[in-house]
Amino acid sequence: MVFGTLRDHLILCSASEDYVIIWDINRCYRQVKEGGTASGRVVGTLLGRVVHLSLCPLSAKVAACSGSRVFLLNAEREEVLGVLKAHLGPVTASEFCPWDVNLLISTSEDRTFKIWDVRKGEILFESAVLSAYPLLSLFFVEQNSQFITGSADGQLWCYTLPVDHKCHLVTKLDLSKLEQKHERNLRKPSSPQNRADGMTRNDVKGTVETAKPVLRIWAQKLQSCHASLQQSSPLMTMSPLNAELMKHGPKPQRKIGVSCQKSVKDQPLVFHTRVKSSGYNTAPQKGLLREYPSHFEAPSMPYAHLTVSTTPTPVSSLQYSGDGKQIACGLGDGSVLLYKSSLTGNPAVYTGHSKAVNSICWSHSKRWFLSTSEDPTLCIWTANASEPVLTMGDDQFAKPIRCAQFYYLDKFLLLASGSNLMLYLYHLDTTRDDIKRYKQRSKSKLASKLTMKSETDITSVSAINDFYSYIVLASGADRTIQVFDMNQGCMATQIPDAHCRAVHHLTQNRGSPFCTQALESYNLFLSSAITDGLKLWDLRTARCIRRYESHVNRCHHCTAAFSPCGRFITTGSEDHSAYVYDTRSSNFLHKLPRHSETVLNVAFNPASPEGHCEHLTVDPMAFMEDIPEG
Repeated sequence: MVFGTLRDHLILCSASEDYVIIWDINRCYRQVKEGGTASGRVVGTLLGRVVHLSLCPLSAKVAACSGSRVFLLNAEREEVLGVLKAHLGPVTASEFCPWDVNLLISTSEDRTFKIWDVRKGEILFESAVLSAYPLLSLFFVEQNSQFITGSADGQLWCYTLPVDHKCHLVTKLDLSKLEQKHERNLRKPSSPQNRADGMTRNDVKGTVETAKPVLRIWAQKLQSCHASLQQSSPLMTMSPLNAELMKHGPKPQRKIGVSCQKSVKDQPLVFHTRVKSSGYNTAPQKGLLREYPSHFEAPSMPYAHLTVSTTPTPVSSLQYSGDGKQIACGLGDGSVLLYKSSLTGNPAVYTGHSKAVNSICWSHSKRWFLSTSEDPTLCIWTANASEPVLTMGDDQFAKPIRCAQFYYLDKFLLLASGSNLMLYLYHLDTTRDDIKRYKQRSKSKLASKLTMKSETDITSVSAINDFYSYIVLASGADRTIQVFDMNQGCMATQIPDAHCRAVHHLTQNRGSPFCTQALESYNLFLSSAITDGLKLWDLRTARCIRRYESHVNRCHHCTAAFSPCGRFITTGSEDHSAYVYDTRSSNFLHKLPRHSETVLNVAFNPASPEGHCEHLTVDPMAFMEDIPEG
């Protein structure tokens, strides 16, 4: 049996080996109320053993699965509109697409699913064999234009259903493994527990593990406990974000003898005979604020390249400044280069690390940028000086600093070392004592330290610094992604088995001061893992909503980046190219070649439509991709 989806005309469809009948619920109620017998409308006769029924969203057609065929019936009268026959085994389920009434998907015991054009009776897409067990169930997720199918051995596959009907796998779940992991988490890490009959849990005999088939899939609204970048509560009193750094400055000198009140003379409020206009009556000056074009084409052609080193040196990280005028690059030899965004002129060179640079990050104020290394050290630089303003050394960190950034509008330094996620307060002082030049006046203080739930090493961290946000993302070597709420100082949610390998890169949709996006767009983030492609996640539901797998990433840590408008994603690849995707499609828009080696890092200019990508090469070069304005 199956109910229709129209609220104003509720119908029920039932089937047996002899008839398929449509029941009008309101009409049946009236017949019973009047003392009669409820009667329905026969729309199919002698179709065989019907194992599954489905109604189209308009309740005008019925799909009945019998044997290896799907019968399309008219819901108004007894008429067979068509027969869909292509499966090699019995059909187990079929469903109409909620947003396109002319599409139907069927699953079968031949372990495949097929997408049909109901009007023409043709196959639009046919999957490969997904499992060793039959596919039994089907469910549409209308919000994300996706569908889910389940098999007899407890497997779930989630696919996208784009306009071109070329489905792409979003995620795959093994329900038995998830159940086992949940039981292990609930089980205490003590010795084997004793049962009531005196046996321990490990001594239980005669148990057989059986597969649990996915017979039906449905949606259920639960109370959301996931995080969101939209802050709904003020800072808590004991929040780590309320920490302050005590500044000890020179005490002001007190005047002795003459009273301050007597020393102040009466002066006129305005010292000029003419007050300068405030400017309200003058026309506004144009060209002061440059806006990022929201409708431009994706990057397709390079227009600049340069050599960053005369020796084979990998470019390990790079980032644009907030105004898009400068770009900082970290190299494998421990040095940092600062270029103009046009890549013209000689770069400023900063040396303070003895090993490869791991990460680069600009401050929101655009005055400072930091670098971390395998030393392990963290250095904060200013463009006007070749020496670091602040250096945090190996006496503070037992393991290398994998990633670090400015956080909470430059109030904190957020960094990851080992399994610890640390918040540091800091004060930067650029003045130097001529006698004690070795002694820095800048200082830092640990404000809070959080640890990964499984105490695994942190591989990547991401947080937004352009506005106040409590959310920090951290990925671990155990393939998890953990979301921390820094307001409460604890983990908010966890995504287990985010990839089949450890996540090596996380990045959020940060937007740009020159471009405005919808508030919901800032809840999107990307994760990259070797051999498992690129995944797009929604922070509110902690679910993967799209996969990007056209690029090659088998052994290097290739990174990805959002465009400032949020419409495009670019990522490095090992086939000497960079790939540009549309966030709404899993297919790539452009493949950007002409690199001599693996493309490791990519970045978008936040102020103008330019893409930038750095790569590891024997003769290290940097390419800038030209984005034509549309």
